Amino acid sequence: MLAVLVRRGADFAAAEDAVQEALLEAVRRWPDEPPRDPKGWLVTVAWRRFLDAARADSARRRREDAVEEEPGPGPVPDTDDSLRLYFLCAHPSLTPSSAVALTLRAVGGLTTRQIAAAYLVPEATMAQRISRAKRTVSGVRLDRPGDVATVLRVLYLVFNEGYSGDVDLAAEAIRLTRQLAARIDHPEVSGLLALMLLHHARRAGRTAPDGSLVPLAEQDRTRWDTAAIAEGVAVLQAALARDRLGEFQAQAAIAALHADAPTAAETDWVQIVEWYDELAALTDNPVVRLNRAVAVGEADGPRAGLAALAALDGSLPRHTAARAYLHERAGELPTAAGLYARAAREAVTTAERDHLVRQAARLNTLLREGG
Repeated sequence: MLAVLVRRGADFAAAEDAVQEALLEAVRRWPDEPPRDPKGWLVTVAWRRFLDAARADSARRRREDAVEEEPGPGPVPDTDDSLRLYFLCAHPSLTPSSAVALTLRAVGGLTTRQIAAAYLVPEATMAQRISRAKRTVSGVRLDRPGDVATVLRVLYLVFNEGYSGDVDLAAEAIRLTRQLAARIDHPEVSGLLALMLLHHARRAGRTAPDGSLVPLAEQDRTRWDTAAIAEGVAVLQAALARDRLGEFQAQAAIAALHADAPTAAETDWVQIVEWYDELAALTDNPVVRLNRAVAVGEADGPRAGLAALAALDGSLPRHTAARAYLHERAGELPTAAGLYARAAREAVTTAERDHLVRQAARLNTLLREGG
């Protein structure tokens, strides 16, 4: 709907307001008067709301010539404008971080709180960033799409939010990335598609019947989607063969090594560490270095992993949980139990908190029984 209104001449902010009003009107009217063509109804109502607002605002009377002719209420073509809108929101007038935030809010449907959590910033800071982005594009004709790299970052953040289970957007992100891969011949687009497929393939094994988290090492690998894994590996191999390595390809290679291992014990941790080294060289991301430290703990022993963790900022998300895991691997159960409890207090999701609480309780039970 946003894309249709923008294409017809509405600026982004006005289009967003009109769409919201149309959705509210649908909530009021559809229970008693369901339309035969829901998309056409919504677009028609949103366009009328935009026209009403434009005509009522004397400062915008110059636009009336451009929007004077209202399209008839006939059917709207059944086309998918979502991917186009992702590109439009990645406008050159916005910084990459602002473009990502605006797209996640306006197109992805994420809340400001969810976007702030993804960026590891306070909610108020993210709210200001999104407001500034809206002001920047207000009145700017979104006819110059932004770059592919920004769109890829947006799609991956949308996927991650869906993958976490908070908002079910993972499948939608995969669908749009498939469209992008079909239109743009770039190894990083293929790398992102492979990464999504490989992560999504393990989704059924990530939770127990009661909804609790299941760590990767304990997952039932028979529940993984082998067809998605095979597709992801094939897409990744074709991308890597082009010898233009990027961060999404490196992440997909790590995911492929996890998916390829018949059991957790057979995971090739040495090669995973090597891929984390490649990834760290491509993007100096502290979360990448934290994950690398855990991989080092698996490949070279928990003491080596703890030494790598010690060089990182202790305030990083999941830093305490990683320390707890490596101390447990080192046989230091009292220390690990205390760290698991502390990590639970720092957790940002209920599922993660509950998992860490269970880990602390498990070790405390072992310590009591051992004592």
